[in-house]
Amino acid sequence: MQTTEVGQNSEIKQVIGSLCMMNNRFMNFMLDDNKKAAQVFLRVILGDDKIKVRNVRIQSFIQNIYGHSSQLDILAQDSKGRYFNVEVQRSDEGAPARRARFYSSILDTHFLQPGKLYEELPDTYVIFITENDVLHDNLPLYNIRRRIDENAKCFEDGSRIIYVNSQRRDNTALGKLMQDLYCTEPKNLHYHEFAERMEFLKYSKEGEEKMTDVIEEYAARKAEALAKEAVKKATKEAAKKAEEKEQANRIELAQGLLADGMSIEFTVRHSKLTEAEVRELASKLSA
Repeated sequence: MQTTEVGQNSEIKQVIGSLCMMNNRFMNFMLDDNKKAAQVFLRVILGDDKIKVRNVRIQSFIQNIYGHSSQLDILAQDSKGRYFNVEVQRSDEGAPARRARFYSSILDTHFLQPGKLYEELPDTYVIFITENDVLHDNLPLYNIRRRIDENAKCFEDGSRIIYVNSQRRDNTALGKLMQDLYCTEPKNLHYHEFAERMEFLKYSKEGEEKMTDVIEEYAARKAEALAKEAVKKATKEAAKKAEEKEQANRIELAQGLLADGMSIEFTVRHSKLTEAEVRELASKLSA
């Protein structure tokens, strides 16, 4: 029993040790109420070192009574009243253009209170940090704003969508930030604002307890994988038994046909056995 617990604890530590900020849940823990870390993200991505984060929340659920609701990974507000939604997407399917459009619209409907003027609608930024270059132009950053087709001028409605390509990990400020997203050791991080939180989460008892749901999620995925493997194995065994039974039925049929004097060719055709198998049965019957 004790050996099992030691093994489980070791496995848990390995799981925690392997986590990086490209893991959505770990990113949430890294930025939860961590204004300094969120500030680094926004300053580097937007190229503005004057951004001051007022508050940051994770897993913010925005209810839409008329349609699809959303749960935002990270929602921050700065001192100018601007809102920033940061989403980490490892799957290309999780970052389609229309999802970004929807998130932008749901921020608008949520933050414009009844009776307020449209001019009071805050600026919003929806930022997708993607594992792959989902827009396929090999750019480190894609800044997306509406524009007027006829004169190519920006239509300044206060909404921005930004895609960050985490594959571009060069020695620029943004590249170093992307390197940090894949870093698993606090000592190797470029930005010290992340190091203290990662050290706490990975190497303290309190941090480990805080990440209980990450461990539970890992355990659930592992249990699901084991269950799928068990089903696969059971299916394979059932298929094997079914084939063995079917082969026994074919042999029994062939034996009956041969005993009734049917030809080798006739028996092969109707029993679905090979000619070699039928001839072997015939030799046994005549022995």
